Amino acid sequence: MEATYNDSAEAQGNFAQADALHASAKTRLSSGDLMHAGHDEVERYVSAQGRRIMQALLQEHFMLRGMADACGPVVGADGVERTHARPDTDRRLVTSVGDVDVFRTAHGGRRLSTLHPVDAELNLPTESYSFEVQRLVAKTAAEVSFARAGDLFDEYTGVRVGLRQVEEIARASSSDLTEFYEQTSGGYEEARTGPILVGTLDQKGVVMRRGSLRPATRKKAATAQPKLESRLTAGEKPNRKRMATVAAVYTVAPHQRTADEVIAGLRHLRATKPEVSRPRPRPEYKRVWASLVAEVPEVVTELFDELERRDPSRGKRWIIPIDGDQKLEKAVRKEAKRRGVEVTLVLDFIHALEYIWRAGHALFKHGTSELETWVLERLKMLLDGKASIVAASMRRCATTRGMSTKKRQPVDTAANYLLKRKDMMRYDEMLALGAPISSGVIEGTCRSLVNDRMDLTGARWGLAGAEAMLKLRAILRSGDWDEYWPFHVQAEYTRNHASRYADGQPPAVEIPKRCGHLRVIK
Repeated sequence: MEATYNDSAEAQGNFAQADALHASAKTRLSSGDLMHAGHDEVERYVSAQGRRIMQALLQEHFMLRGMADACGPVVGADGVERTHARPDTDRRLVTSVGDVDVFRTAHGGRRLSTLHPVDAELNLPTESYSFEVQRLVAKTAAEVSFARAGDLFDEYTGVRVGLRQVEEIARASSSDLTEFYEQTSGGYEEARTGPILVGTLDQKGVVMRRGSLRPATRKKAATAQPKLESRLTAGEKPNRKRMATVAAVYTVAPHQRTADEVIAGLRHLRATKPEVSRPRPRPEYKRVWASLVAEVPEVVTELFDELERRDPSRGKRWIIPIDGDQKLEKAVRKEAKRRGVEVTLVLDFIHALEYIWRAGHALFKHGTSELETWVLERLKMLLDGKASIVAASMRRCATTRGMSTKKRQPVDTAANYLLKRKDMMRYDEMLALGAPISSGVIEGTCRSLVNDRMDLTGARWGLAGAEAMLKLRAILRSGDWDEYWPFHVQAEYTRNHASRYADGQPPAVEIPKRCGHLRVIK
């Protein structure tokens, strides 16, 4: 709700304190010691004095706004009018240019909650930090530790935000993420995006405090008895991580390749054909997110919600590359069946290649060209859609060498794996379609979204703080921050102000034509 200002507003708000500080700065800059100072000293002075001037401007503006009062009855959400007004109550607001006092009239009544229409008009937060402080702190905390975020904000603005307050701001700033994606398209246009719609998943561990581990992991951590006191031995686990489920959705234009071109890329060969050197299409409108709280089926449900939001007519080809994690595969198949949608699961070909390498190491001497040639020949067959033939050839090699059951175990394991998942290895079809056959996007997302911030040396996360941080980073990495923040601020207005008034509508406010002079705050 906008305030109404009459013609005397400008006269009332003479901003004398800001003018005095500005005049003082001009005087010092044109004479005295600064006329012989180095440029860095002058710059520091201007920066510091500039903040003082901005603080004074903001303070005097809020003093002017504080003269306003409700134009009509002040009726709460309970339907009861607040008939008693108390002028000149104030509260402290920490802004990016320093602390200021906000003056306003309080409206109340016997045994009734107090309402401040000016608070609603200004959309003041419930806590002491302004939304601009919260925005800047949250963005910084998403990239560096909470302690470092507070230090950097102090260095750049001169305003100190404590460690605990930084974490609280991060939590509050990410609170409307789910509703944001439910109500906005994020600039996405179905008709103008590529025909391939990709949804992909992975999991990444985050080191947690003992109380924030899942029950099974916490129990293992409590009962584990390591063989050594100073380090873990082979096979022992520290049991200190909680798995975050990471997801990404994007559209992409087709990028047709041949099996030989894929193998050439693995060999780091310089492209010799024009089609090989074509730049790969970039993912469009990529949205990424992760959760430590939600279980795998919940994240998969959200993934399918996003896929359907982007392609409600189901005119695109839905591709879901994964790395072979059976939990993820099972959840995806179950959700697709529940919704009655057709999706193509693609096993990351690099993951399948690792099984071929393991079989090759059982058959050939490590580090030999013979081994590499054998592996790449079978990779070529695999990319040509011949998973069954690859499995048979691997077993045949082991048989012709007369290998014992124990020595040929890696070969049989690889062959069984390829046969079991051959429906996810239709690489020839995917390459012809121009669809991705690897999970590189989600692996990169795990690094940028989770590792780069959550895996700081010595960090031990609580569940609430870690979940909030993942949400903040997801908004930033998805490129939606500039749209999300106004959405969040509006949601705060609804929660903190509109919800307290009848019909969700705070009354308009107006500055009286006759009011006293502004008070000077020292």
